[in-house]
Amino acid sequence: MMEQAHPCGGATLVTLSFALLFFSTFTHAFSSAAYPELNHVKPRHSRLLRSAVQRETPTSQLSEIWSPLESQGWKPYVENKPSALPEKSEGYIQVFLDGGLNQQRMGICDAVAVAKILNATLVIPYLELNPVWRDSSSFLDIFDVDHFIDVLKDDISIVKELPEEYSWSTREYYAMAIRETRIKAAPVHASAHWYLENVLPVLQSYGIAAISPFSHRLSFDNLPMDIQHLRCKVNFQALTFVPHIRTLGDALISRLRYPRGSAREMGSNYLQEVTSAVDSKNAGKFVVLHLRFDKDMAAHSACDFGGGKAEKWALAKYRQVIWQGRVLNSQFTDEELRSQGRCPMTPEEVGLLLAALGFDNSTRLYLASHKVYGGEARISTLRELFPLMEDKKSLASSEERSLIKGKASLLAALDYYVGLHSDIFISASPGNMHNALVGHRTYLNLKTIRPNMALMGQLFLNKTIEWSDFQDAVVEGHQNRQGQLRLRKPKQSIYTYPAPDCMCQA
Repeated sequence: MMEQAHPCGGATLVTLSFALLFFSTFTHAFSSAAYPELNHVKPRHSRLLRSAVQRETPTSQLSEIWSPLESQGWKPYVENKPSALPEKSEGYIQVFLDGGLNQQRMGICDAVAVAKILNATLVIPYLELNPVWRDSSSFLDIFDVDHFIDVLKDDISIVKELPEEYSWSTREYYAMAIRETRIKAAPVHASAHWYLENVLPVLQSYGIAAISPFSHRLSFDNLPMDIQHLRCKVNFQALTFVPHIRTLGDALISRLRYPRGSAREMGSNYLQEVTSAVDSKNAGKFVVLHLRFDKDMAAHSACDFGGGKAEKWALAKYRQVIWQGRVLNSQFTDEELRSQGRCPMTPEEVGLLLAALGFDNSTRLYLASHKVYGGEARISTLRELFPLMEDKKSLASSEERSLIKGKASLLAALDYYVGLHSDIFISASPGNMHNALVGHRTYLNLKTIRPNMALMGQLFLNKTIEWSDFQDAVVEGHQNRQGQLRLRKPKQSIYTYPAPDCMCQA
């Protein structure tokens, strides 16, 4: 083919055409790979989805799924007599907590326990800047600090900040060089004896010890029962969110139970709204779904989520940048990972799970989640199954959300609060929020569905399964995964399995 000179000179028509084609293709590929949420994500389980959309749930199944848990013979432990504080403190304990809200929550409980073991004064824990969510919220921004101190006043001494003589002990001070007052070598799940041997001498020498890192740094086993009870007291009684989170949370719960219009129509007078709603006898029920499907989770799982080559490229690049490509599961195929239950469920898949369990299209579903990877394209199938799905944005006005906008920890706190007060809670895959709420709701004997990840992975691999067989398998596989109390085993977390350490038989 002969090239024709362009009338204006310079590039030929053919050359220009190829350049434009290349630029267009490159731009599309870059946009698709960098922003897979711009792609149209096709349903991966179309046959099941069509049947699920047309489902009719028997009244008996609806009644059973919504029925609250019967008493399981356990109740929260309540101490008969508070312990007396020693006359003299050994010094000040500082802890620096990384991770997200729920990992920090567990660290706070452990910090109180360590302060008790050492007979030290606890400085309100310092929350590190989260590298993923970029949230700088402090303890005082998230938790009711006065309530925290008051509940624990008979157990340990707590101060909001260090006295002037120790004001040099800051995060910046420890970042600059090795310091004798910093404890850097605390092993994961350290014993009480380790702290007495390694931290107490530092306290006695300098009057202060800063422990960093401090994540999962206290054992769940072989501790005195009063220390275990104290951890429970912190988690279930002392840690409450700041008033504006609780107030907004109550408003969202009210709007889920008594739907009366959009957030804009309701305005911001949620105190009056919540108070008036309490007298109503027509409270509706709702489910909270923690849809743990953000980019971080999707990349770390090394699974295929049906977004095509662009999504695979984007996740592989993200994996390389964040973890230098080191992802444990990457050595397995997608089929192997799914059959072992190692793949987080997509919004479509968790919607099919809920539909199979018996939730119909009149179910009020609250979506507790950070930004969903894939955006609305991924959520659309879930919304098709549950058209009454709500979230923070749909239930609260921009004015009401102004105090938490852009604050990942406060957004997570609001979701935690609503999740704790829901009729049913379910998380799309295990994680810190799942573990924390499973434990908290077990403590209160509330219904919580724990997805059988291996079963669901195997069912979704079967592309010819009929809806009736899928539904039967899901119902059978989740009969004993709806809040039935499980006693903690050695090495398991006291915060996920509160019995028997935090509870006693009724």
